[in-house]
Amino acid sequence: MPDEFAWPWALLALPLPWLAQRLLPAARRIGHAALRVPYAQQLSMLHAPGPARGALRWMGVVPLLAWAALCIAAARPQQLGEAVQPPRTGRDLVLAVDLSGSMQQQDMRLGGQTVDRLTAIKAVLDDFLDRRRGDRVGLIVFGSQAYAVTPLTFDLRSVKQQLDDSVVGLAGQETAIGDAIALAVKRMRAQPSDALSTPTPVNNDSKVLIVLTDGVSNAGAVPPLKAAELATAEHIRIHTIGFGGDGDDDMSALFGMAMSMPGMGSDIDEQTLSAIATQTGGRYFRARDTDALAQIYAELDRLEPVQQVGQLERPRTELYPWPLAASLLLIGIGLLSTRRFA
Repeated sequence: MPDEFAWPWALLALPLPWLAQRLLPAARRIGHAALRVPYAQQLSMLHAPGPARGALRWMGVVPLLAWAALCIAAARPQQLGEAVQPPRTGRDLVLAVDLSGSMQQQDMRLGGQTVDRLTAIKAVLDDFLDRRRGDRVGLIVFGSQAYAVTPLTFDLRSVKQQLDDSVVGLAGQETAIGDAIALAVKRMRAQPSDALSTPTPVNNDSKVLIVLTDGVSNAGAVPPLKAAELATAEHIRIHTIGFGGDGDDDMSALFGMAMSMPGMGSDIDEQTLSAIATQTGGRYFRARDTDALAQIYAELDRLEPVQQVGQLERPRTELYPWPLAASLLLIGIGLLSTRRFA
């Protein structure tokens, strides 16, 4: 039995012979014969008992069966195979987010309120991740050390959840940019498979790392430029983002008063971040507020466009040749039977 019909509306033609018999006017009777039939004697056998009458009745059924088979063939019966997931062809994209102590500096405006840098980053990244469906995304947080919080996965909801749960100081108070890059290189080199499907290996141009920091690398075992060399060897493109207000504007609201926060300036090693991006074929961006950060991620969407994920597909096998052949066979039987009784 077929699993479905491609053109099921063709089955509406099945009752046409019955409707024609019921609705079309009968032939008008006239005084003399309108048509002389040379085999009138054979037709008289319809009223005769015995095998001959049964054979002629069968001849009346054959055209109906042929018509039914022809309608079924026209509806294109199909048999469906097992569902097949087309290969995923999106990017491997890792986000490395700075959680050092300076990220709690409240010098950002979000929704008309003053918020700390990490809160502003979460808001912008949440929207960015919504547009990355089709990419396999991982999350790394770093401070004094670097930690892989989320492996490369198509489940962007879990990435967003882990990002929302991150807090300043979770990885230490200092900034280990080189360790974060080295850990990202290791993760993308391994390319773990997604739990729900096995994606095809991405090509060399589809591995991207985005490093977001507001400070200077002052911790870790791997120097940032050395880590950039490792990324270059693995064909990983790195985009770096320096985030935070200018040093003279670093303020925090305390009891309704603007007060400076000692030791929490926003000195950014732009030279190193730019060198990392240039060496790996990426770009360096500077964001001083949430609007600028949102524009940067919009630019990253343009530089690293998402390749859409294919939908589940089930291969179809056409079965119409069988009812079509049956219809032709029945028509042939009807013609032979008519000639036999002619």
